[in-house]
This record gives sequence, structure tokens and C-alpha cells, in this order.
Amino acid sequence: MVTIVLAAGIAMVVALVGTPLFIKFLVRRQYGQFIRDDGPTSHHTKRGTPTMGGAVIIGATLIGYFGAHLLLQLISATGFMDFAGSSMSVSGLLVLFLMAGLGLVGFADDFTKISKERSLGLRSHEKLIGQGLVGVIFAVLALQFPGGSHRTPASTAISFVRDTNLDLAVFGTAGALIAFVLWANIMITGASNGVNLVDGLDGLATGASVMAFGGYVLIGIWQFNQNCQIIPGPNCYDVRDAHDLAVVAACVAGACFGFLWWNASPAKIFMGDTGSLALGGALAGLAITTHTQLLMIFLGGLFVIVTMSVIIQVAGFKMTRKRVFRMAPLHHHFELIGWHEVTIVVRFWIIQGLCVAAGLGIFYAEWVVGL
Repeated sequence: MVTIVLAAGIAMVVALVGTPLFIKFLVRRQYGQFIRDDGPTSHHTKRGTPTMGGAVIIGATLIGYFGAHLLLQLISATGFMDFAGSSMSVSGLLVLFLMAGLGLVGFADDFTKISKERSLGLRSHEKLIGQGLVGVIFAVLALQFPGGSHRTPASTAISFVRDTNLDLAVFGTAGALIAFVLWANIMITGASNGVNLVDGLDGLATGASVMAFGGYVLIGIWQFNQNCQIIPGPNCYDVRDAHDLAVVAACVAGACFGFLWWNASPAKIFMGDTGSLALGGALAGLAITTHTQLLMIFLGGLFVIVTMSVIIQVAGFKMTRKRVFRMAPLHHHFELIGWHEVTIVVRFWIIQGLCVAAGLGIFYAEWVVGL
């Protein structure tokens, strides 16, 4: 628990202090956001606001994670206190790799927008190739590195609150690997694009992410306390590095907290695709390594709802030539019907909070009932 609190605190302070310094750097470089012309007219005043702030979130997360572990290892070496059990893990490092890798893809997208002075960055296929490459590497490595009881960071079984009986291993060794890579990439691409779609109003995606990753902190702690290696039983969790995954989730939540101070309306900086793709990747990575793949639908409920609004809008227009919403994603629809930006953000945060609460409730209820 000390590692979790310390890592979150370091990440939050680094983001809180580092963001204004990064803003000054971006202003000197004139790295500002370009706004789509067909968006709400109120957004045109945001043109030129520094973007790529997601780099701060990624940096703060990494500093929080490695800083907390190294600090506690140094304290353990002195013999003053023993924190030997709080060590870095393969699962945690893989999630951080996925987050940083997708952040790099997002950075390329943001930099393209800035350098070419347009609201569109990488082409869709270029972004998908980048996401796919990082996702494939993560998925393949997640099935390696067996630890205690020969557990790997991920498994080929489809999971909800734990692994189900639906196992991709039925396709054979090679088939299972291919099927898992495809399944993992669907999750990673869906989650990263979902956060990207929500990132349209000041503080909306950042605040929603804090809640989602806060949920994974609690899940990681619970799984660690009820781990099959510690308390064997019918309802124990067969997760390789639950404690360290809680540390990773706490780092991301802390980094988002610090960033939100500057990203809240009126935003002094945007996270850009650098941040949204990274946060979505971290969310998917935690879902895969904590074996709560389908539970991510609840913990990232707002991202799912907003993504569905885009799908409904596109499908509805193709079938009827009429728009279901005035504009997609969903938050822009409410802007066009007269809701103030802050009102939308707070109400959407409430929706996300309810989704996370529902997800945690399902997670706990399954443990109690043993479904």
C-alpha cells in the first residue's frame, strides 16, 4: 500500500509542477491546437492553446512508478524498513510500454497537425498501423514471462471479472496466439480511440480517466489481497502481479489529477492524441493483465457511450441520410442544443462515476456470490 500511495503522490506532484513548465515550452515553440472548422463555434476561441500535454501525463506516470520503486528499494537497503515485496514486475512494465508506445503514436499525430497547421494529423491507416504494431508487441509479450505457478501477465481466456471458460487455446498453440493478438488489439484500439473521442471538452477525458484508473487501483489491491498464491480458494484471483498493477493504475490516476489542474475549463493545455491514446492503451493494458477484459466496458463506461454515439451517427446517416444527433461525438450534440461546456463535463463525469461504481459493484458481487 505504501508503494501505491507514494507512486500516486509522486506522479501527481510531477504533473502538477511539470505541466506549467511544459506549457511555457510549447508557447515558445508555438505548438498550439488547430480546431476543426465544422465543430461548435465556441471552440474556435481555443485555437492556439498548447497541445501534446499527454507527454506530461506519460512522463509523470513513469517518474512516479520508477521513482517510488527505487526510493523504497533504497530505504530497504538501509535496513530501516523492509519494502522488498514492492518490486517492479513484468506486468507493470508491459502496461507502461503499451501506454508509452501508443503515446508515441499520438505524439506523431499531434506533431503532424502542428507542423502542417491543420486539425487532422496522421491518416487513419497510419494511426491504425502504429497502434497495431505496439499492440502486437504487447500482446505477444504478455503471454510470455511465466512467474509463480507458471502464470503469465495475460492468458488466452476471455475474462470478465476473472478468466471465463471461453479459452482461445481451443485453436491450438499457434491459433491461440493469433486469436489473442487480434482480440487484444481490438481492445487496445477500441479503448485508445474511445478516450480520444471523449477528449473534446476541457477536462472531460482527464477527469473520466481519473475515475477509471482509480477503479483499477481498488481492483488491483483486492486481487492482491485475495490472490491464489496468498489465500488459495474457489474465489481467489489468478493474477500474476496484481499489486504492481495497482501501482501503475495509481500512477496514471495521480498524473491525471495533477494535469487536470491545468486542463480544467478554461484549459491552459490539451492532452492531445499523445495523452488520449496513451490513457486508452493503459486502460486496455490493465484490463488484460488484471483479467478483467469485459469489465472494462463498465469501468470505461463513458468512453463506450461516446464511442457508440459516433457509431450510431455514422450508421444512422448511411441508412437514412439523417443525423441522429446534431453532431457526434455526443458531448458536441449537447453543446449545440445549448448546454454550457462546464455543465456537460460535470454531468458526464457523474455518468462516468456511476459506470465505475457499477463496475466495482459487479466485481465485488461476483467475489461474494462466486458467480
